[in-house]
Amino acid sequence: QVQLAQSGGGSVQAGGSLRLSCAASGDTQNRPCMGWFRQAPGKAREGVATWHLLRGTTVTEPVKGRFSTFLDNDKNTLYLEMDSLEVEDTAMYYCAVDSEDFFGARCHELNEAAFTIWGQGTQVTVSS
Repeated sequence: QVQLAQSGGGSVQAGGSLRLSCAASGDTQNRPCMGWFRQAPGKAREGVATWHLLRGTTVTEPVKGRFSTFLDNDKNTLYLEMDSLEVEDTAMYYCAVDSEDFFGARCHELNEAAFTIWGQGTQVTVSS
């Protein structure tokens, strides 16, 4: 099974940038779909971005043009690059794996229930 270890995050002023890392270990072949989610205080968790082995990457509308995700295959690490951060981006960020979606039928839907392996989360705080 894949294990995920997150790093990065922290506090930044609005307009700044941060990069989050999600390092995979263990059975790293079974990570065809990886996603980023976030949860702000008092709000439901929401999808942010996905990477799929065959389908490429996507980001959701609230972060389009500001966030991007990419995989360093040599390091087995998925990154979330966050630019032009806004106060509304303040949240706990999680990476996750859907280990069964090899053909990408559902990856970009960011259905939480399909993501069965989760990182520990990392806090991002954006101040005005």
